[in-house]
Amino acid sequence: MLERFFRRRRAAPVPLRGAPAVHRQKTYSAQTGFVYQYFYEGWRESRLGGQAGNEHVFQVSSDRRGSFRLSVFLPRAAVDAWQRRHGQSLTATEQYAAVKMALFEAFDERTELGAGVDVDAEAIERYLAALGIVETD
Repeated sequence: MLERFFRRRRAAPVPLRGAPAVHRQKTYSAQTGFVYQYFYEGWRESRLGGQAGNEHVFQVSSDRRGSFRLSVFLPRAAVDAWQRRHGQSLTATEQYAAVKMALFEAFDERTELGAGVDVDAEAIERYLAALGIVETD
């Protein structure tokens, strides 16, 4: 009975920032055959596996009946590595572009999206090159 008084309460999650005033639902036809509807809920500074970074949260549906939250984690170390390699900073818009490409890649390659999506420095390089934001060596 006393254990409930001594249990540590989990800290409330940090509120999301950067959400659009009006959610615009978008559609993505994935290579897996699913057609996803999603919208951006915002981002927050977060830690995952001991790494600091930004967690970008999307509300996703693959059947139009139910939806779930899907997080794309962009580690600060991956962004810093990319910036050192190219000698330039990544703008918030460019970081968001990499996050969206990681989301689309997950839609294309996974049939189960229960786990979040993690982005690494190599993926940032690949995504931004595909978008023509940077030239590859």
